[in-house]
Amino acid sequence: MSSRSELEAMFGLTDRVAVVTGASGALGSAIARALGLAGAKVALVARRAEGLSRVHDALSREGIDALHATADVLSSAELDAVRELVLERWGCVDALVCAAGGNLPAATVPVGGAFRDIPEEAFRSALDANLLGTWLPCQSFADALVAGGGEGAIVTISSMAARRALTRVPAYGAAKAAVESLTRSLAIELAQRHGDRLRVNALAPGFFVGAQNRALLLDDAGRPTARGAAILAHTPAGRFGEPGEIGGAAVWLCSPASRFVTGTVIAVDGGFGAFSGV
Repeated sequence: MSSRSELEAMFGLTDRVAVVTGASGALGSAIARALGLAGAKVALVARRAEGLSRVHDALSREGIDALHATADVLSSAELDAVRELVLERWGCVDALVCAAGGNLPAATVPVGGAFRDIPEEAFRSALDANLLGTWLPCQSFADALVAGGGEGAIVTISSMAARRALTRVPAYGAAKAAVESLTRSLAIELAQRHGDRLRVNALAPGFFVGAQNRALLLDDAGRPTARGAAILAHTPAGRFGEPGEIGGAAVWLCSPASRFVTGTVIAVDGGFGAFSGV
């Protein structure tokens, strides 16, 4: 085997099947695209049909074999139905990326407000969207990922807020810290059952501008808000991330190149997590 062929075998995803939840969002769609460009067949999952259809059409125009299915990641029954749809279409599942979740406006401390201003229901909703919305897909797809003696990978999505407190988003930070703990617990549980045949890792994005956080990071003219400017000042790379930049790390964690990697959290943050601010 040539060195180029060996490299492609290590990092390529040809003939593999990946399921991406939250696939209509900025990061979820970018991850789905990267997996597809690496050769994977991609199942796109999200609640809103319109956004999901746009992502599916965009991937199809690039020659990526994809299907899309609307489902709520808080519904085991809907997730099970997606799993059966994927198995009927392609016969297997090799990777699961849990990209659904994110911060909720109602769970954000208002400008000039206090944490007690967040309604209990909003706090619970943020926990459910991120933690339960990761747990339930893992439950639904775990057995399929190792069915027939294959090897599988699960990638969860954490955040800079999981390890370093960020103002105004206590519910989101708590939920993502729980996702990291869940990732490590699942990595151990599944390794004890399946050895290196099923790995579980997390990606911790830095600051990427998306629909959920645009108003926090940019003003109406596209200039950084005071919060956005503070983030950039503490990001050695000096800019916000581009959605496509999360995709390469996801491809690696889903590929054979990461067979001995499990229970880790990979930061894709422009150095934010490493910088003390001094």
